[in-house]
Amino acid sequence: MAPSPSRWTPDHLAGLVPAAAAAPLLDRSALVRVLPREDVWDLWPVQESDDGRPARAGGLELWMALSAPATGHPELRHGRARLRLLGRRGGDWLDLGPVFADGTSPGSREWSGSAVRRADGTVSVFYTAAGRRGEPRPSWGQRVMEARGRLAGAGDGVRLEAAGDHREVVRADGTAYLLADELEGAPGRIRAFRDPAWLRDPADGREHLLIAASVPSADPDGYAGAVALATRDGAGAWTLRPPLLRADGVTHELERPHVVVHDGRYHLFVSAHAHTFTPPVRAPTGLYGFVAPRLRGPYVPLNGSGLVVANPPQQPTQAYAWLVLGDLRVVSFVDYLGPPGRDPRTAPAEEARAAFGGTAAPELRLALDGTTATILGDGGR
Repeated sequence: MAPSPSRWTPDHLAGLVPAAAAAPLLDRSALVRVLPREDVWDLWPVQESDDGRPARAGGLELWMALSAPATGHPELRHGRARLRLLGRRGGDWLDLGPVFADGTSPGSREWSGSAVRRADGTVSVFYTAAGRRGEPRPSWGQRVMEARGRLAGAGDGVRLEAAGDHREVVRADGTAYLLADELEGAPGRIRAFRDPAWLRDPADGREHLLIAASVPSADPDGYAGAVALATRDGAGAWTLRPPLLRADGVTHELERPHVVVHDGRYHLFVSAHAHTFTPPVRAPTGLYGFVAPRLRGPYVPLNGSGLVVANPPQQPTQAYAWLVLGDLRVVSFVDYLGPPGRDPRTAPAEEARAAFGGTAAPELRLALDGTTATILGDGGR
């Protein structure tokens, strides 16, 4: 019998102390744009299929991110996002071009995911196809896709070739997981079935995808974010499993879920915006984490509340989309830098553009000890 999903409850958050997990303030003058004319957010490395470490080619560490032209209101980026291949050498980033050729992915835009280089040299790109190609205006449907390509070129000319045959690998069933098929909506207020994160479980070698999902709930306002699990069988088919974590009555979404196995324990991390928590729960925008003895749980919140990294109170929206790597470095992107008390997402376009970062944030590093997670500081290289 499969274990019951672990639950994150308002009681866990009752003892939350944001100051204990506050990240260092960002220095705007020290920030360097990854791409000079493109906003970049939601970064992830291409992983090696044997152990998940970041893949390298041509002397570069290979990464992907979402990107969009750095013009207009920053919130418009969600409606024109494309996957970008990036190279990293030390602290420098190199643009290796779009992951997919124009007009080849089935959505009107591409949202977050993950990527893995397999033993045969091909790269599986798991991503979210949002909307439908050719639709007159962006809708909010989400499909979890896989496309395979092959790395070609050398050095600064590395690229992903022939990334075709985009196929939907797993879909919400409408019963255990709600369909993410809304025509109208807004970020933070739509159902989720997105952000597939690839994982090979070292316990048995099986491949899994973790997916940000929504589940049926008795919560009257629909605050029922969850982390879905899908498992790949020997024939390559993916099967949905019960959720790893439910957040009924806590938050509307658990974004970019991923697992890091450290010291024999499974650490599940998610990102959440302050505005997606249900009233009267008050929690900061941050990275939240849970730990379990095995992939299927049961998971308990790290630090009692789940909070691992919080934006500092002086800059409550400074970063987002945290990703913990296997060596416990933490990457994220610079969101909005502005004073508390004003929502930059709803500010006029010129004001919002001036506040938006749209680039990689300085790395942090974590220490994990049992059910405790601590920020050590600058991730370094």
